[in-house]
Amino acid sequence: MANREFTVAGEYRYDRSGPIRWIASHLLRHKRYLALFVGGTVLAQVLNAVVPILTGQAFAIVLGPHPDAGQLGRVSLAILGVVLALFVVAPSGAFASEVLAQRIERDARDELYLSLLGKSQTFHNQQRVGDIMARTSNDVRQLNPMINPGVSLILDSFSGLVIPILFIAFIRLDLLLAPLLFTVAFLIALRAYTRQLNPVSGEMRGRFGQLNAGLAETINGIEVVKATAQEPWERAKFDVNARGYRDAFVHNGRIQARYLPPLFIGVALAIALIHGLYLVTHGQLSVGSLIAYIGLVALLRYPSFISIFTFNLVQLGLAGSQRILALMRQESDLDENESGYRAPIRGEIVFDDVTFGYGDTPILEHVSFRAPAGATIAVVGQTGSGKTTLTKLVNRTYDVTAGRIRVDGVDVRDWSMDALRSQISTIEQDVFLFSRSIAENIAFGLGSRADRAAIERAARDAQAHQFIADLPEGYETVIGERGVTLSGGQRQRLAIARALLTDPRILILDDSTSAIDSATEDEIQHAIRRVLEGRTTLLITHRLSQIRWADHILVLRNGTLVDQGGHDELLARCDDYRRIFAHYDPALAGVPTPAGEGAA
Repeated sequence: MANREFTVAGEYRYDRSGPIRWIASHLLRHKRYLALFVGGTVLAQVLNAVVPILTGQAFAIVLGPHPDAGQLGRVSLAILGVVLALFVVAPSGAFASEVLAQRIERDARDELYLSLLGKSQTFHNQQRVGDIMARTSNDVRQLNPMINPGVSLILDSFSGLVIPILFIAFIRLDLLLAPLLFTVAFLIALRAYTRQLNPVSGEMRGRFGQLNAGLAETINGIEVVKATAQEPWERAKFDVNARGYRDAFVHNGRIQARYLPPLFIGVALAIALIHGLYLVTHGQLSVGSLIAYIGLVALLRYPSFISIFTFNLVQLGLAGSQRILALMRQESDLDENESGYRAPIRGEIVFDDVTFGYGDTPILEHVSFRAPAGATIAVVGQTGSGKTTLTKLVNRTYDVTAGRIRVDGVDVRDWSMDALRSQISTIEQDVFLFSRSIAENIAFGLGSRADRAAIERAARDAQAHQFIADLPEGYETVIGERGVTLSGGQRQRLAIARALLTDPRILILDDSTSAIDSATEDEIQHAIRRVLEGRTTLLITHRLSQIRWADHILVLRNGTLVDQGGHDELLARCDDYRRIFAHYDPALAGVPTPAGEGAA
């Protein structure tokens, strides 16, 4: 089983070895509806084939030397009975196929969403959000029409092909000539049709994903687009993607236009009529049997016409299934370790010769330090020195390449992922807020377990209560996606409140007060210092006022821990540390400010 960071108890396991097996495993989950669908569809075609036979018998009675009204009445009642049976059987099969279509769409969407929740951050860093949205919405949606009407009509049409031929064989074996010639030609043409259609269907789904990904990127970055006046460039890029999707769609239409079976059935009907009339004129076939025969051959028109539509739906569904499976089958490098170590965290963090890199690119090399429980550790260094990456290793957003990290003496890889992450909170500079109410955003880490009093208390500690109270709907105010309706400082205060509400044992602050004015920052710092008593804090900041009250300071340069200690001792002995603050107060460093170097 592949690694996953999140699972659901009792989750149904589907066969992901290939698109057809995957779809079959979804259908087999609902065996009763599948049986009703198959049984109802096949029985409906049997009843359809009975009607021409009974019609032929009626003609034979009428054209016979001694027409029997009673016998004709019985045949008529039999036809009526078949029609009434069809009235019950056909809707039953159609109902079952519709239920199957809706459920496979629902189940596939749940499965894909659960798979995405279980993927690691490394996986998500490599994806285009727009393409993922195309797969989770449009490709999954394509499964519904693939089953109904796609697979439903294919089963309907193939049973409508086989059953009439079987009934014809009971009339006279040599009458199978025209139907079998048609069947062979039909299957050959159908095989060629699906072979041409398959790659085009895959291209259509891929082009749509590319179109959707480009659109999502532009919308997400619309502020940059407008600020740089790049609307013409983005429009041109969209036009290229749209034309690619259009061309694939046109190619699909050309393949359908060259579909030959509707022509074949016309030829088959002509051959069948000529053959039947020949047998009638030579006394080898009755007129009633001829009528039944022609009626059965005419039923072959249905599979020949409907297959052009149904196989296109199936091919699109299979292409979408392949794209969904490709996403779900991608390996995740982390596992939730559900049976791993669980305990309340005290907060001791130990880095033991830790090395980490993205692929072949090293980010951190041979980093070692110890953070006692309850201590505040400041992490400083120039941009790109690995500060944020270091903090993301603690909660296993990423896993170390070499060495190990221990929390309370236990390797983080031995902890249950849920137990570890539920006791660590991170407040980042780039705050993400959901398009929900302010109360829901603050309570996100606890969900329904958070009451209003706790939410307001966390907001007060984060100095956010006052501006929330000034909003028209207070805590029920719905904010825009990513909190675009709020200022940067307001977003960060909400993020701080969200983190404080979870009562974390380890708190990571990644330049979390960068967008807050100095007066508000002082108030927040006082609140945080009160709340964080007894908690371990990893603090990434460029503000000297925050660094000075840290218990221990780590100095990073190009992924290497060059020094560590208290503020005064580092200022006295560490050139890198002095350079960091030379930007703000050159007197601290006693050296000229290095050109091009900025804050930590």
